[in-house]
Amino acid sequence: MTTFYAPTSPEISKREQTHMETIRALAANCMVLLENDGTLPLSAQTKKVALFGNGARHTVKGGTGSGDVNSRVVVAIEQGLEKAGYTVTTKNWLGEYDQCVAQAKQTYTEKLEAVKKQYGSSAGVLYYLKNPFLEPHVQAVTTKDIHESGTDTAVYVLARNSGEGKDRNNTRGEFQLAEEELEAIRLLAASYKKFILLLNIGGIIDTTELLQIQGINAILMIGQLGNITGFAVTDVLFGKTVPSGKLTDTWASNYLDYPSSDTYSHMNGDVDDEYYSEGIYVGYRYFDTFNITPNYCFGYGKAYTEFSIQTLDITVNEENISVTVEVKNIGKIHPGREVVQIYTSAPAGSLEKPYQELSAFAKTQLLAPGGDEILTISFPVSSMASYSEKEAAWVMEAGTYYIRVGNASRNTKIEAAIHLSSTVKTVQLKNLFPMDEPMEEISSRNISSYSYASEAFEKENAKILTLDPSEILLQLIKYQSERPTYLDQYPDVKITIDEVKNKQFTSEELIAQLTVQEMAELCVGTSGGRATVVANAAITVPGAGGETATLEDRGIRSIVLADGPAGLRLTPHFRATADRELLPGGEIMGFDYNPLPEAGPEGSVDYYQYCTAIPVATSLAQSWDMNLIEHIGKIVGKEMQEFHVHLWLAPGMNIHRNPLCGRNFEYYSEDPLLTGKCAAAETRGVQYYPGQGTTLKHFAANNHEDNRMFTNAHVSERTLREIYLKGFEIAVKESRPLSIMTSYNLINGTHAANHFDLIQSAARDEWGFAGVVMTDWYTSNKLTDEIHKYPISSSPLCIKAGNDLQMPGSQQNIDDIVSAIEAGGESITLADLQFCVTNILNVSLRIH
Repeated sequence: MTTFYAPTSPEISKREQTHMETIRALAANCMVLLENDGTLPLSAQTKKVALFGNGARHTVKGGTGSGDVNSRVVVAIEQGLEKAGYTVTTKNWLGEYDQCVAQAKQTYTEKLEAVKKQYGSSAGVLYYLKNPFLEPHVQAVTTKDIHESGTDTAVYVLARNSGEGKDRNNTRGEFQLAEEELEAIRLLAASYKKFILLLNIGGIIDTTELLQIQGINAILMIGQLGNITGFAVTDVLFGKTVPSGKLTDTWASNYLDYPSSDTYSHMNGDVDDEYYSEGIYVGYRYFDTFNITPNYCFGYGKAYTEFSIQTLDITVNEENISVTVEVKNIGKIHPGREVVQIYTSAPAGSLEKPYQELSAFAKTQLLAPGGDEILTISFPVSSMASYSEKEAAWVMEAGTYYIRVGNASRNTKIEAAIHLSSTVKTVQLKNLFPMDEPMEEISSRNISSYSYASEAFEKENAKILTLDPSEILLQLIKYQSERPTYLDQYPDVKITIDEVKNKQFTSEELIAQLTVQEMAELCVGTSGGRATVVANAAITVPGAGGETATLEDRGIRSIVLADGPAGLRLTPHFRATADRELLPGGEIMGFDYNPLPEAGPEGSVDYYQYCTAIPVATSLAQSWDMNLIEHIGKIVGKEMQEFHVHLWLAPGMNIHRNPLCGRNFEYYSEDPLLTGKCAAAETRGVQYYPGQGTTLKHFAANNHEDNRMFTNAHVSERTLREIYLKGFEIAVKESRPLSIMTSYNLINGTHAANHFDLIQSAARDEWGFAGVVMTDWYTSNKLTDEIHKYPISSSPLCIKAGNDLQMPGSQQNIDDIVSAIEAGGESITLADLQFCVTNILNVSLRIH
């Protein structure tokens, strides 16, 4: 008999209310004020608001796909304003757009149902992923709408949605603004005394045409803040809370300014091969080094007040650099929080270097007008090293390292010059990621980087510090040489997991007694093709992404995994018989919904799993507040504990290489340091609760969605290590997550799921990862008969690579593993299989 942990009352729970109130109180920290002439915050005298835009009633809480969250309610902007006592005066315009949306949804749903009827439910979900519903363009705003609004204050909510399985397009209505949007904004900006533009978006849009419009008094990047977005935004608009976010990406003045623009994903018609020819020059590293001016730089964000930042001291030793600053709110009316950002510029030698790189940051507390705070911000000296493929090592080249302090990447001041007299290695490794074909990367040699008027003066007058090369220690990495085979030492005793937990036996001694069949089953999820909805493959927690196998006679229990990263995605309402047999219905995956009948059989019980939709990852990162992110991680951990979910399939932490990635909202930033710090903070929050853990994903170089299961990422070793692996490394070392999920794509010709050096040599040997590694869903399963340039990954080679768990699992995965072991040879050994089972059981011991 299955045990369900969900409550049986349909009433909103105290936990739901508390979590929503918490996020509402914190959300202002995630919003970025891009423009403001003093109009925001709105005065208390403002009682009526003319509200327009596709996000006014249809506010996007978060993107589509497996990262969606089935929360009980979603508070739209209109609802937030009205709940706070303000009158929305444009009901007719909003109602007209409702009709447009309803018609578009009906057309879309009819098409989806036709696909499901012809090809099955799973095909319907795949159709949804590749062709997500996009709300129609807004209708025109007329002078009649404006005249009838009866107010001098207008708000336009511009929304964008995207999601798993499909990248965005550089077209009107997606990355660019639609003509209808631009026309409406021009008219509103010219017609209202106070006009505010809200960006309800999870990724970058083209703001160039917007910035040419006169009369926009304020632009607020509200992001996608979960199911309380409307309340949180209203609080900021009227000054109950204050925005303090900073951008985590560079917003270019033209899409073509991004170095990967021409060849990214579908842009050149080739989705089989992705060439990372920009190398390390991603985001601000590119814009600064190649002196391209963006509309908004990395780290940018205004406040309702102004701040001063004064550097008080900088010290250095062989291990750390410490910067002490005083931050003061020099405004007279509003409180605020400031983010101090520290960048370093390394000397170019045999290795090219970007103009600057983020090295550390810290956020103040809420400072009242005239208030101040002293911050001491430290970071490792070794973080200034670059990776040398020639030396197979992290090296600091001789020369001068400049320390820059400010509040945005293009608003800093050089405060110190650190001299290093000779080149030193900080970590000796081995090269792990050889290119599968030649590729030429762009070069910054002979390029004049970004500069500013006082930079040369600051360099000449900076505080001079010295690093002694002989005092910088070299770390040597020891790589795994051979996996041992476990032999049964206790043939007369049947060892159980409880005896391992009680330290009567070891995991290895238990595993030595298991058959190849039993071990193969433990390394494969329990779906067996039974799931009717993709990523809905668990038994004990309906709607969860999957769970692992059990061995009852050994006492080995399952591990339940649920999707993220904007909260838990579970079936919100399900039904079971009196004998706790799950009844069909209630599953949700976007538009793929299998409704419950109005009433169940006699004695059946209804269960409810409403979860909190937290801000999307990009919005969280825009807070630049690791305490806040850890706190929100605790919200997720608490809900995992309630519903008995063990591993959260989050955080997503791939780099924002290009703004068209359909899943950028699920990821933090273009910068690996900020990405790693955010993931570590969220992991600490979740794992505050014993028995709950996170899953860092998607490991690695998963930076676009089109053809994601069969794309080969051609990327250099240095680029991988400095940009695309660095965030994972930081998160592993700082927070010890319980699991990692490998990505669908190939890396230089080898599937990530089959990549021994990615999983074993980098994650385990170099970084010390000690958890379980799992595949993304259906990585090693052929889902369609489509022919691709590259094959699917191999189940046996997952085991060889140390990719311990294959999800959601199928009988074919089990059979392939067993057959490979029985066939013998060196491709996969018994020791490889035992190693993977050891990792799974060790995590299970930490969970149960």
